[in-house]
Amino acid sequence: MSTELSTAQLVAIMRCYRDVLNEHRAVINALNVYPVPDGDTGTNMSLTIEAVCRDVEAVDPTDLEAVTAAIAHGSLMGARGNSGVILSQIMRGLAGELAQAEVIDSAALTRAFEAAARGAYAAVMNPVEGTILTVVRVTAETATKSTNSDLVAYFEELRDAAQVALDATPEQLAVLADAGVVDAGGTGFVRLFDAVLHVLDDRAWPEPELVEANTDGLVGATDNDHQALADLRYEVMYFLDAPDEMVDQFKSGWAEVGDSIAVVGGDGTWNCHIHTDDIGAAIEVGIEAGRPYKIRVTDLLEEVAESEWVSEALGEIEIEIEIEPVHCSAVAVAIGPGVADIFRSLGVQIVVEGGQTMNPSTEQLVGAVQRMPAEQVLLLPNNKNVIAVAEQVDSQVDKTVVVLPTTSVAQGFAALVAYDPEADATENERNMNAAAEAVDVGEVTQAVRASTSEVGEIAAGDWLGLSGSIRVVSSSVVEAACGLLDTLVTDEHEIVTIIAGADATEPDTSAVVEWLAVNRPEVEAEVHDGGQPLYPYYFGVE
Repeated sequence: MSTELSTAQLVAIMRCYRDVLNEHRAVINALNVYPVPDGDTGTNMSLTIEAVCRDVEAVDPTDLEAVTAAIAHGSLMGARGNSGVILSQIMRGLAGELAQAEVIDSAALTRAFEAAARGAYAAVMNPVEGTILTVVRVTAETATKSTNSDLVAYFEELRDAAQVALDATPEQLAVLADAGVVDAGGTGFVRLFDAVLHVLDDRAWPEPELVEANTDGLVGATDNDHQALADLRYEVMYFLDAPDEMVDQFKSGWAEVGDSIAVVGGDGTWNCHIHTDDIGAAIEVGIEAGRPYKIRVTDLLEEVAESEWVSEALGEIEIEIEIEPVHCSAVAVAIGPGVADIFRSLGVQIVVEGGQTMNPSTEQLVGAVQRMPAEQVLLLPNNKNVIAVAEQVDSQVDKTVVVLPTTSVAQGFAALVAYDPEADATENERNMNAAAEAVDVGEVTQAVRASTSEVGEIAAGDWLGLSGSIRVVSSSVVEAACGLLDTLVTDEHEIVTIIAGADATEPDTSAVVEWLAVNRPEVEAEVHDGGQPLYPYYFGVE
């Protein structure tokens, strides 16, 4: 019988929890209900614990104070998404109590779970039952009543209670009942006990079994936000340096501009999450309270998880040639080898790898700008989710950084046609913005779940034509592409740029080009091999 948990075992549990979440990430993501491919709750929780493990690996694994401090710091700084922020508060609650324990026995663990539940609820302005909050609360209540001193029996009891609470979440939340699934965040939390029992008793954790939500007729919610995405479009996250006494005022200000608010931290450093329609207002509230930084913005309507990129270390695409000095240099954000090559051919000197969901950080963009042998740098985000982060770079470097608010790869290409590396940044900004604004853009991707849209019902596997919103739904990628072009291309246009992705086939691309020749004979089609994932086609119409 084991009655005490060692510091080394606590470290092993964090590592195992990371591994379990990584293995079950797709399962947890599948519990979401929005049709566009996303990398939601499972991804956010696994990346949060990955950050915990990075901090833990840097300290003495036998030093309880150092390990618990690493768990608290890593979870705060690594939290992603609403579920990640809540999980970070659970981890901080556990770590804070365990740090003060003379021995980690069932009594200390019970205090830790009680603190975790309090912290999780405190992180959310409007707690919703039937979510991870309910599961952690029931777990803490069970721990309080437990009489088990043997830790294996103790954690078995907690896991059983957490599973019962998870199974009951559809009874508390209609969106889960309608979809026929349990809460995603709660599922990720239950996996913690699988990790504990694996470390303490060599139990095998459950094999992931993919489920498919019944989302017919639903406009889904993601990442534990149970409000329709049509109402609040953007997820904004940032760190905030602010006095603790300013946080209540900050939360009140955020309550006026959005929902799904989670704010965790302390001692002047806070990790903040909100869903909103007003990105600027969400950031301005932070400026009034202190200093927001590492700002990340995700468009929930068009959220796309580039899973291969998520699994790799974020960074720049390697440049094999020496960077030549120019008066005004250019940095672009993009993904796909062909897309990167095109940007370089248009004069971009560094391409920072980035996409929809996993946006590059301010630190990455700062690093790219600092590598430039020029005092003036143009920064092309090429995605609306990256613009807010890009706009933080100028204040972090000694160079002049001008952000061109390009929202797509095609718009970035168009802007660079007007780029003059020997002109001043202000002149380039004027000319390149004018060129970018003259382009209409669209893209084609595939629905991963059933849902609804303004243009009709969506089945899993349908192809979606997007231009600001879902414009076309079709069972065929060619029909979706041609239908989208039909809405974008008019008699006033002259050129259509087609950027074919990794999943585009030559016959499909030929069919799209043929459609243009027949239906828009006055328009010239230019085809480029972009190699971007998940999006067979990007279009630029000018």
